[in-house]
Amino acid sequence: MRYDLVIFDNDGVLVDSEPISNRLLAGYLTELGHPTSYEESLRDYMGSAMHRVHDLVEERTGRRLPEDFDDVFHGRVFAAFERELEQVAGAVGVLEKLAADGVPYCVASSGSHERIRVGHRKTGLDRWFDGGRIFSSQDVGRGKPAPDLFLYAAERMGVVPARCVVIEDSPLGVQAAVAAGMDVYGFTAMTPAERLVGATQLFSDMGELVDLLA
Repeated sequence: MRYDLVIFDNDGVLVDSEPISNRLLAGYLTELGHPTSYEESLRDYMGSAMHRVHDLVEERTGRRLPEDFDDVFHGRVFAAFERELEQVAGAVGVLEKLAADGVPYCVASSGSHERIRVGHRKTGLDRWFDGGRIFSSQDVGRGKPAPDLFLYAAERMGVVPARCVVIEDSPLGVQAAVAAGMDVYGFTAMTPAERLVGATQLFSDMGELVDLLA
């Protein structure tokens, strides 16, 4: 394989959580007096850490979100995960191939460690990711599109950035990977290809990824 480390985004790449979380985020923001459609939530917040939601709302309205916003939102998301969350089709096949070939891999997500663990436990992906393979925006000062999270993951995994590839489905994630000096394969299952500007390669079906990485 041409890379020494495969770094997976989590939401939308390993677990099919973006429709759930963005539906709930749009609804909660609207409930709080910040009218937001599902499509607008995808456009503005998909792939980002929670601080981006706070920053954009305050920038646009001059009003801060409630102190308990994150706790309430995550409570709703986790409850929905327990009812609805599934793996992204084909993700396990990719992990099986990487493990069989001895290729190091990890996950680097804008989501919190708790969100990652809840999603992996619900979908059975926890057997593929021990604690040493999980990195969150909580671990660094700035989330995507800053490169910090991907650089941190590479450093912890002992691989130089130029030998890493990132699997991403959001514009912010692609920007972060490019800024980190890594190749990035853009997953277009939910995101139009033209929004993943800068991606090294685009693919629409997780089943394609093994051959692309070879």
